[in-house]
Amino acid sequence: MSDLEPLAPREAVDLYLDARQDDATEKTIEGQKYRLRAFIKWCEEEEVENLNELSGRDLYAYRVWRRDGGYSGEEIAPVTLHGDLATLRAFLWFCSDIDAVPDELPDTVQLPTVNGDGEVSESTLEPNRAEAILDYLGRYHYASRMHTAFLILWHTGCRVSALRGLDLRDLDLDGDRPQSDGPGIQFVHRPDTGTPLKNKKRGERWNAVSEYVADVIRDYVENRRVSATDEHGRKPLITTKNGRNSRSNLRDLLYKVTRPCWYGEGCPHDRDIEDCEAANHRRSRSTCPSARSPHDVRSGRATYYALADVNRRVVSDRMDASEDILDKHYDRRSARKKSEQRRDHLPDS
Repeated sequence: MSDLEPLAPREAVDLYLDARQDDATEKTIEGQKYRLRAFIKWCEEEEVENLNELSGRDLYAYRVWRRDGGYSGEEIAPVTLHGDLATLRAFLWFCSDIDAVPDELPDTVQLPTVNGDGEVSESTLEPNRAEAILDYLGRYHYASRMHTAFLILWHTGCRVSALRGLDLRDLDLDGDRPQSDGPGIQFVHRPDTGTPLKNKKRGERWNAVSEYVADVIRDYVENRRVSATDEHGRKPLITTKNGRNSRSNLRDLLYKVTRPCWYGEGCPHDRDIEDCEAANHRRSRSTCPSARSPHDVRSGRATYYALADVNRRVVSDRMDASEDILDKHYDRRSARKKSEQRRDHLPDS
């Protein structure tokens, strides 16, 4: 049974823009209002009268429509498409928070990465950037909630919903449980108490973790974790003063730490950081072209495994995704890189 509450697109946009009055400038709100007009126009053309009906496929159709000249009548530049989709995703997060769309829907809006030549490639978190972020977190925010959450997401490649569902009882940091051969984390499907796994019981698994990851989690639990019990009497691993972290809170955490200006690398987009909305306003973090979503972190980890030639069946089991899904949605290696890696496995090549 769905917990979603019906909401018309135009009404939802009005609510979103009103909420932005609290943390955005008038110029920013006007820009978002303009970009969301295109989405309203698309909804009218497609006869979408209730946001509950939207799917990831619908949002991809909107992306193609907008890219090819929907609303404006002319094809738009990649940087404009990026801005439109970033605004749409922020709007959908708001809709998720007020129970108008499923929690996972905003993450289906994949932002294109615009390179120096204005060309577009699919968004991901490159492994070297992930390592830079982890180095910064380990140096300046060791065993914090941010450090622990990002470390688990990157190290296991799990979905943000799986991270959110972890309890203290799911940890085996000493590797002393029966049949254990080292530290690990267990992902468990618990739909009756609010934390289902995407693939339900089939998605349940143990993920081995390194001694370093286990040490960070242990230090977080013993020294930094907010002691909390959720409404079902469970003890979540990642907590706030209000209990178990929400999906939107965890998504926002990722947008915060993946902005280069946050971890000391300046702005690669030639923005004045003091005037940048993405640098200074929480709700605008996702509009930074370098900010990355949970899906981007997951695709980055899958790409890392692919570059390291890790057995695809092992990756499939660890990340709870079929090999076909890994190839289609998560592997961000270039065609040239794939060819070079195949060469190493072929005779006389």
